[in-house]
Amino acid sequence: MTYPVAMRGIDEDSGEYLSPSRKQNRREALEVLSLAEALVALSENQLGKLPVPDTLLPHIADARRITSHIARKRQLAFLAKQMRREDDATLEAIRDAMDAGGTAARLETALLHRAETWRARLLDDGDSALAELLDAYPDADRQRLRQLVRNALAERAKNKPPAAFRELFRELRGVFAAASLAAGETVEDDDAQDVDDSDDAAR
Repeated sequence: MTYPVAMRGIDEDSGEYLSPSRKQNRREALEVLSLAEALVALSENQLGKLPVPDTLLPHIADARRITSHIARKRQLAFLAKQMRREDDATLEAIRDAMDAGGTAARLETALLHRAETWRARLLDDGDSALAELLDAYPDADRQRLRQLVRNALAERAKNKPPAAFRELFRELRGVFAAASLAAGETVEDDDAQDVDDSDDAAR
């Protein structure tokens, strides 16, 4: 006996099916799988900032612990299956938070590069660079910046530990962060501590 195939509803205006097609279901499943992979790749600190339901956290932890490629792939698929049980609003909230985090990270990277560039200019060009900086950022502390530049140059000349060199970086970062916040941008501080240590060799 042949049973009729269940018909999906059709929009009378557009002629499109109202229910998802098999192809659309597969695309959505792959999108959730990609989201699962992205969550597993995050650090604990990053994951803790996202609105991930507590029920998913053990599955994410399990996927991280697995080193076998096949077993990890199977666990990721299982994680994605559990995620598809969540409502669309939950998954969208996670995606939105991850997008916001990516924007913050890009802003932070740009801010750090700006601080590095201006530190080098202040040490190389002195008062002329300081005057240009103050024109662009009038709220910056002229006296403190000038003193830090002098101390950093003295450290360099005497081959001393780069305390003022690092402090100058932090001061500049603070100037630029304040300007970014005033402009309505969001900058994360969590990953900014001692980021200037790696360029000590450039002194």
